[in-house]
Amino acid sequence: MLSKIKLHLLGVLCALFLFSEARAQSSSSTYSALGIGEFNYSGLTHNQGMGGLGISFATGWNANVVNPALTTRNTIFNFQAALNYRKINASNGSESSDVDGGGLSYVALSLPFKAGKITTGMGLNQITSVNYDMQVESQVNNAEYTAINNIKGDGGISEVYLNTGILVAKNLSLGLQASYLFGSTIRTNQLTIFNDNGNQVGNTSEYYERLTISDIGLKFGAHYFFKVGDGNNLHLGAIYQNLGDVSGKTFAKLASFGEASDPDSEGDLISNDEKGSIYIPNRYGFGLSYEKLNKYVIGLEGQYQDFTEYKNFFGDPLQLKEALKLGLGFQIVPNYLAVDNGWERATYRFGLEFLQTPYYLNQQKINDLGINFGASFPVNQLSLLNFAVKVGQRGTTTNGLIRENYVNFTLGFSLNDNSWFYKRVFE
Repeated sequence: MLSKIKLHLLGVLCALFLFSEARAQSSSSTYSALGIGEFNYSGLTHNQGMGGLGISFATGWNANVVNPALTTRNTIFNFQAALNYRKINASNGSESSDVDGGGLSYVALSLPFKAGKITTGMGLNQITSVNYDMQVESQVNNAEYTAINNIKGDGGISEVYLNTGILVAKNLSLGLQASYLFGSTIRTNQLTIFNDNGNQVGNTSEYYERLTISDIGLKFGAHYFFKVGDGNNLHLGAIYQNLGDVSGKTFAKLASFGEASDPDSEGDLISNDEKGSIYIPNRYGFGLSYEKLNKYVIGLEGQYQDFTEYKNFFGDPLQLKEALKLGLGFQIVPNYLAVDNGWERATYRFGLEFLQTPYYLNQQKINDLGINFGASFPVNQLSLLNFAVKVGQRGTTTNGLIRENYVNFTLGFSLNDNSWFYKRVFE
């Protein structure tokens, strides 16, 4: 008969396989129409609740996908997953529209092979997301015609990853995460021309583009802490994610409405599943956290990507800028010894998150500012119910741009089991 742990592991691996077929999904920003989409800088649910903090600090009760070096903090078996929901109100100053969506956010697993010294993790996570639906009306140059463009996009890049953290010296951990990158993004642009009487001129044309990604990515991490008093620790963390040239293939065609996705239909075939790559700039991250053991943590972290180096599948640079993310986070446990009081034993989190996005339009940088909060509630001695909420604003209505007011909600669970280390004496 399989042991309890073997059954846990078998069930988790089956779930991971099934979820990888589904691919992580989320509702994204209108600005995801630019570049490769909107990047996920904020980690898992417990990271999201405190401004995305995860480079310099982690707990043993949740997996860590932000900094692989911090997987050494996981001294018990851990499996967690979450769903997300996002609602956006987009406004150009005179008109507004509500969009929403969500789905599977991530699946993560942590396996401590030598408690506190060697831990391996695996899971499914989303790196970028694309989800937009816009209608653009403009006048045709030198003609009394109006052009209506219906522009849509959906998809993104996901990863199945395997990471390992190793304690290489006292208080110093190093980590490596290897990811299989996959996913597809479909973008369409349907163009219809109307005369000044409102009658359609000619047929509606459609541009269809499908980009499919398949490659390997690496992330390196480091973590060090030192004592600054009785029961107080100062944590330092750093990450480097190497992406670079990401391989894939693309199909692109211009044809009549409804026929552009068919390679055998009439039209202008631009690319027929041609192999190539896109260039995604590498990511750097640094963090500093102060911890009062079993009481509270406060930290400040930053991440950076230079998207001026980004190139699309056809080798064209875009008008993108540097992306800079800053997160200030705080978490507190009122009383971790309150076994009979789940409210006092819960972990409460708060944070501020600022993102200078890579998007640059009409001489305007697009910034994103959000307020985060969340909590982890114990559902038995070890396992947790996690949630996080972010309320924020992105963009501006200046110079004809779009301002987005949004709410992100993530709900998940963390199943923990310390019997991983216990040898079965009686069968």
